[in-house]
Amino acid sequence: MSDGGSFPMRRNVDEITGSRRLRRMRKADWSRRLVAETRLTVDDLIWTCFVTEGEDCAEPIAAMPGIERLSIDRLVGEAKRLAALGVPAIAPFAHIEESRKDERGSHILDADNLMNRLIRAIKEKVPEIGIITDVALDPFTSHGHDGVLRDGIIVNDETVEILAQAAVGQARAGADIIAPSDMMDGRIGAIRDALDEAGFQDVAIMSYAAKYASAFYGPYREAIGTMGLLKGDKKSYYVAPTNSEEALREVEQDLAEGADMVMVKPGLPYLDICQRVKETFKVPTFAYQVSGEYSMIEAAAAAGMLDRDRAMMESLMAFRRAGVDGILSYFTPTVAEMLAER
Repeated sequence: MSDGGSFPMRRNVDEITGSRRLRRMRKADWSRRLVAETRLTVDDLIWTCFVTEGEDCAEPIAAMPGIERLSIDRLVGEAKRLAALGVPAIAPFAHIEESRKDERGSHILDADNLMNRLIRAIKEKVPEIGIITDVALDPFTSHGHDGVLRDGIIVNDETVEILAQAAVGQARAGADIIAPSDMMDGRIGAIRDALDEAGFQDVAIMSYAAKYASAFYGPYREAIGTMGLLKGDKKSYYVAPTNSEEALREVEQDLAEGADMVMVKPGLPYLDICQRVKETFKVPTFAYQVSGEYSMIEAAAAAGMLDRDRAMMESLMAFRRAGVDGILSYFTPTVAEMLAER
């Protein structure tokens, strides 16, 4: 107590903080923008989408509200619209008819398969947009695995041979970047060699280098028609969610084999991996905001639990804050429109 019996004076805030008031630059929109440390632009976005057979066709995907499988003509039209908005690249995935699937995923080698026809159509109609294609076998196999399945085991080297041939086929159709997501050992080196030998030295490789055995892929598997794996799961070839050092070893190996850029998948549950990869290797690093992440935000918004647009933008900003150079996202069309309006 003081001499007069009153309570002691509280210290002035300036005595505690000095002259530093961190809220000064938060008080107005213009000042917050002025000191923003991280920015999201349309240049950071890659559109992930699904193609299906037919004409003028759009098939809703129940597990992914607002997302549809599009026929080639519809998807080409959407690619043209996104190119006009400044989106640099798209990453399409194919929904293959069951009659064309087999144990080895042989249809991936058909020059006229759905993916190769889509690539040619986009290159003809929208040459200014980049095309990033996956060569994993899961859309083409009858069992839903990313490789050849024999006696309950994914056969690594035989799978890699098919992937390398498929990569050349996609490059011949016009793919700009081959992005293998299968996680087979040695596939980056084999694909690089095959592309070079076929005269496609300028076709780049984006490796799904740190792809985790995640629960967040469910809606995607509905979208491409592999909802029920007939035998086992993918834990024998994807990285375990418990491991981060292993992910770095995967990245290191793929870069040594010739990958031009690397990807972490899924995204939000693995932001620590994104940051470690970028800080360790300082190479172009991408993240895939997968179907489960998309559907989670959409479902919560539909239930009135959060603001969909704010959550969407905040989730994308998290990738950029972690050091990611680009984001593969199903939200890309919506975000590109929002950024254009701003």
